[in-house]
Amino acid sequence: MKKNDDNRKPFRLLNAIDTPADLKRLSIRELNELAQEVRQKIIETVSKTGGHLAPNLGVVELTLALHYVFNAPEDKIIWDVGHQSYTHKLITGRRDRFDTLRTYGGISGFPKREESEYDSFNTGHSSTSVSAGLGIATAKALKGEHGRVIAVIGDGSMTGGMAYEGLNQAGCMAKNLIVVLNDNEMSIAPNVGALSSYLSRKMAGRRFLLLKKELMNFLKSVPGVGENILNIVRKSEDSLITFFTPGMLFEAFQFTYVGPIQGHRLDRLIDTFNNVLHLEGPVLIHVATVKGKGYGPAEKDPTYFHGVGCFEISTGACAPQSTRIPTYTEVFGDTMVELGKTNEKIFAITAAMPEGTGLNKFAEVYPDRFLDVGIAEQHAVTFAAGLATEGFRPVVAIYSTFLQRAFDQIIHDVCLTALPVVFCLDRGGLVGEDGQTHHGHFDITYLRSLPNLTFMAPKDENELRNMLFTALRLPGPSAIRYPRGRGYGVPLDRDFKVIPVGEAERLKTGKDLLIIGLGSMVMPCMKAATLLEEEGFSAGVVNCRFAKPLDKTLIDDAKAAGRVLVVEENIRQGGLSSAILEMFSDAGLLIPVRRLGLPDCFVEHGPQDQLRCDVGLDVEGIMKEARDLCR
Repeated sequence: MKKNDDNRKPFRLLNAIDTPADLKRLSIRELNELAQEVRQKIIETVSKTGGHLAPNLGVVELTLALHYVFNAPEDKIIWDVGHQSYTHKLITGRRDRFDTLRTYGGISGFPKREESEYDSFNTGHSSTSVSAGLGIATAKALKGEHGRVIAVIGDGSMTGGMAYEGLNQAGCMAKNLIVVLNDNEMSIAPNVGALSSYLSRKMAGRRFLLLKKELMNFLKSVPGVGENILNIVRKSEDSLITFFTPGMLFEAFQFTYVGPIQGHRLDRLIDTFNNVLHLEGPVLIHVATVKGKGYGPAEKDPTYFHGVGCFEISTGACAPQSTRIPTYTEVFGDTMVELGKTNEKIFAITAAMPEGTGLNKFAEVYPDRFLDVGIAEQHAVTFAAGLATEGFRPVVAIYSTFLQRAFDQIIHDVCLTALPVVFCLDRGGLVGEDGQTHHGHFDITYLRSLPNLTFMAPKDENELRNMLFTALRLPGPSAIRYPRGRGYGVPLDRDFKVIPVGEAERLKTGKDLLIIGLGSMVMPCMKAATLLEEEGFSAGVVNCRFAKPLDKTLIDDAKAAGRVLVVEENIRQGGLSSAILEMFSDAGLLIPVRRLGLPDCFVEHGPQDQLRCDVGLDVEGIMKEARDLCR
């Protein structure tokens, strides 16, 4: 990437862009210069804050062209998933705050209506833009409002079924909706499936033009009828182009198809958008881009730089870690490989996240027993159910927030018939800088109510290994949730151990109160209890281990202590504390119970430790609740 000349002011053009209207006074040459400044600003910022680098670098020209031609916020631009919205943020009044990207109290890494009038729809999960855009377009028509609606969706998001539900309805309703397909042949990992291959076909322009020229010359040479046939061919030219491109698919949805066009040529993008401005009905513009464009390391490894932490710009090297303690994700991935050696029935499944879930290692060692289904969580769950009916032990590894999308399939296709599918929920609890759309704070609530399901959460990385070993031996479905981040560096058992289902672990005895923790909260509970001891409070600590089924002997522990504090990194409504209260109520036990969990709101983005402190899920917060309960 080119640096600014020493005699020029850094970001000369970018610093003059306060709204998209400012773009319209620039020439194409200046817009191209602005694109380089935008890339530099994004790289410099993300190297310090972390974020989605490669997808944002790939849509710089596309974003500038959209805002150059259309008139936001009257025209509504919707960014599917939203991890490619950094250029959009820079040119819509957030340039001066861009250095706060994804930081505590700063701007979000995703579109957010509360943040700007230019953010038309909150996004964070994939494949929603077409449906949302159609809803907005329909509302505009009903209100008699002018303005276009543009949905920008990547080829990765096109592997999600909801995108096609939206396309189908849009074609039927014939509303004025423009869909821009950003085709970089990548989602987070390389795209998979037959549909992805179809979308990635490109016309060999030179070959097609030569074929066309030869055909025209031949027809002209046919005496008598040649000119008539030539006229018919000219009328059929659009159909011929469609046959050679992915347009055939979208034409079937009653969309006018345009493309594919080069996604880094501002002149061509602007001409194309101007040409479709006055078209009626749904239009799809197919744009070919390069993920990570303009930054060598990101172009070379767009998967790694899809979502990246702090890095050194000159080399692309990740900032050195202060510890070698493995993450829960790494421990899960290594454990899967280890268990796969002795159990040939284990089959690993993920939804476009092989690296993110740690299953890339399993995929390398056992490629025949691994499947990345693309961004299709519903399909992943039902596919796993099918495997389970034939004696396999499928392990479905999906982030907690994304598994929400497959709730119906978990109920009807897995739990209803008690199939032995193992759900591994990475990023359970607060995830940090990705914020509201990515926090995994509902899974205990939405899974513990399901019949036949066993739900576990480990206190450390060694317990995660044993829980996975246990889950693969259960006769029915199970789920294991674990947090984002590193473990505690505890020793790992050489031999796996089966954990008795529904049996809690007593870690510390106490006379004044009983603290029941689950998963990521157990170790903070232990530390809090130790510090409380120094203040004269005697607190017992239990590692609940199972959110379902619960250990009923906890009733006796609670009676002996007389007071109970339940701590969980999940919303309180319907979570572990609700389950404990239900169990106590059924047993006729009436004692003071405090519930410490996530509040009834969507938690903002920021460092995990800071967010836990804000909601009282740190050692000091646990101690405060314990003191209040004992007084």
